[in-house]
Amino acid sequence: MAEPQVDVKWSMVVDIDKCTGCQACVVACQSENNVPISTQELYDQRRQMTWIRVERYWEGDFPDVKARYIPIMCQHCDTAPCEPVCPVFATYHNNEGLNVQVYNRCVGTRYCANNCPYQVRFFNFWEPVWPDSLKNQLNPDVTVRSRGIMEKCSFCVQRLRRSERDAAQNGDDRPADDAFDPSHGAFAPACVRACPTDALVFGDANNPNSRVASLAHSDRRYHLLEHLGTEPNVIYLKKIDPEAGDGNHE
Repeated sequence: MAEPQVDVKWSMVVDIDKCTGCQACVVACQSENNVPISTQELYDQRRQMTWIRVERYWEGDFPDVKARYIPIMCQHCDTAPCEPVCPVFATYHNNEGLNVQVYNRCVGTRYCANNCPYQVRFFNFWEPVWPDSLKNQLNPDVTVRSRGIMEKCSFCVQRLRRSERDAAQNGDDRPADDAFDPSHGAFAPACVRACPTDALVFGDANNPNSRVASLAHSDRRYHLLEHLGTEPNVIYLKKIDPEAGDGNHE
């Protein structure tokens, strides 16, 4: 039986022109989703884990060098290459635009990570360990994943479900049109709420009154590796280069 149709399609817009590479989104994601700490030892073994990363690259020649930053997380593709290769259907696309990872179904084949062109899926090599000073900060709404499974960005689905329940209890079919604003939007993931420059915007792309729907029609919009046809639900806005003249984007 086909899933019932809903009018919600979660999406995120990332404005590269506003990103300063501060890593606040990375820290917020780690804290919100109980992501294991990547120690120096794990990093040296190339087994570090982070659900969102801020890549830095350089343009130009010294002394005219410019630093560029781009946050990269699971793109929640509508045509996700990770989904058809999973032998146990641990990852699938739901009817709200989310690429879902079912932890207790995953058997750790890592096929999905090998088939992901964005390299945003991570394998748990070890049981997560936190310092005693951080054990009380674990989020009780998020499962602590054991070793041997894949994990990735979930768009903080626990916040989505909690807000949906709160709206239902209040007799609302959906939150107010502007409820996706990161300054007060309960639906916003941790990375969006933590971004000091408002570079990340999250919301319902099917809601014409949401900021995401408005920004998604910008002439600066593009998708990562768009030529692959994965149809991501994460939209990037190109950086504006003032030296190239008004209206010119990189």
